[in-house]
Amino acid sequence: MPSPPAHRLSIRVDLAGGGRIGPGKIALLEAIAASGSISAAGRVLKMSYRRAWELVEDLNRGLGHPVVTTAAGGSGGGGARLTPTGQRVVAEYRALEAATLAAAQPHLAALGEAPPTELD
Repeated sequence: MPSPPAHRLSIRVDLAGGGRIGPGKIALLEAIAASGSISAAGRVLKMSYRRAWELVEDLNRGLGHPVVTTAAGGSGGGGARLTPTGQRVVAEYRALEAATLAAAQPHLAALGEAPPTELD
């Protein structure tokens, strides 16, 4: 019999400048970094270009600095890449996520344990 799925932890950070960062926006930034394109990143994550751009703009406003820089299309095509701020946001979020998961692991495991009985 397969074991039940493990409990998971999802980190969301409320930004001082408004908005928030969570796993979806980080996945979008990582997809932009990998593909070099907001449009391609949106396709990978099954969202429209417009939605992907709105999420990038939300991050720009919340952080007060651009996280993605774009180049206009043309004969060489356009593109997008993470700014140093965008790269730092991804790295810091992933570090926060790893540290939080490590600290929370015993508590997540305890959530799945059978409750004690009066005989325990």
